[in-house]
Amino acid sequence: MKFLDQAKIYIRSGDGGAGAVSFRREKFIEYGGPDGGDGGRGGDVWIEAVEGLNTLIDYRYQQHFKAGTGGHGMGRDRSGASGEDAVLKAPVGTQILDDDKETVLADLDKAGMRVLLLEGGRGGKGNAHFKSSVNRAPRHAQPGEPGTERWIWLRLKLIADAGLVGLPNAGKSTFLAAVSRANPKIAAYPFTTLHPNLGVVDLGPGARFVIADIPGLIEGAHEGAGVGDRFLGHIERCATLLHLIDATEDDPAQAYRVVRGELEAYGGGLAEKPELVALNKIDAITPAETKKKAAKLKKACGRDVMLLSGVSGAGVKEALYALWAEVRKARGVAAEAEAEAAEPDAEPGWTP
Repeated sequence: MKFLDQAKIYIRSGDGGAGAVSFRREKFIEYGGPDGGDGGRGGDVWIEAVEGLNTLIDYRYQQHFKAGTGGHGMGRDRSGASGEDAVLKAPVGTQILDDDKETVLADLDKAGMRVLLLEGGRGGKGNAHFKSSVNRAPRHAQPGEPGTERWIWLRLKLIADAGLVGLPNAGKSTFLAAVSRANPKIAAYPFTTLHPNLGVVDLGPGARFVIADIPGLIEGAHEGAGVGDRFLGHIERCATLLHLIDATEDDPAQAYRVVRGELEAYGGGLAEKPELVALNKIDAITPAETKKKAAKLKKACGRDVMLLSGVSGAGVKEALYALWAEVRKARGVAAEAEAEAAEPDAEPGWTP
């Protein structure tokens, strides 16, 4: 399945049905009056977040979605049927943007979340609605209200607990394959990873989290160099970042500064997220070189540096437990915030 994380689509709600002009005509019953029914309401356009989807590829082959038109009113005071709603299915983590591609209309961050995008037009009233003591035979009815239309953008931001960042060939995909059942493409050339990959890490009962691997960044990515910074949006929701530095780099400190500079240039709060720094591929250099480069990297980033190898497995488990600690901390804060929001306001104490 091809990965598609943004799509532009056209949506239109249904027109309302027209009211009917009709008069009662029955044998042996005199004084037949107006009995035209109302038109049905036009269909709405909804979008719903569903589990099991991780790409917007379906919207590459269909870009126009229209709700059904309401049925027209009929005689004998019969109202028209409501138009059929158009319900769009999207992966969890999809944002709905206006045509300007900046205004966020909705954010589907939970499975089952359902958002009304456009309301259908109201049905017109039949002539039975307009009868009165001075107008006993109205010969007019309302037309249905037209539906509304607009172009919108769908942008997918994957839901993950931890994100992997680094230069191309830093070993991110190898690390993801080593800690989960994900099968990303792995090769010895830059930009092997061209779209994000997700993997589930299982450390035991109750200790499970999702890692996102995105294409590597190079200097000038925020200006479109390489594959650009388009995929950084997929780690905006992450609780923490694991910054992998290739131990075979001549200057690991410079490699760290390049990626940090791109994160800061992108914005979105990525530069402020908790970050773990790891020197990867330590199996490819000598222990003396590892010690020297780790010291240089620690000086550049101002924090302890983990040593690991996705191939040999050295230090991988320690890195996973460190990530899990940050994820659990973020989940605890989120749970507390939800609990506070759910609590009813305390009633003020009674006073005479």
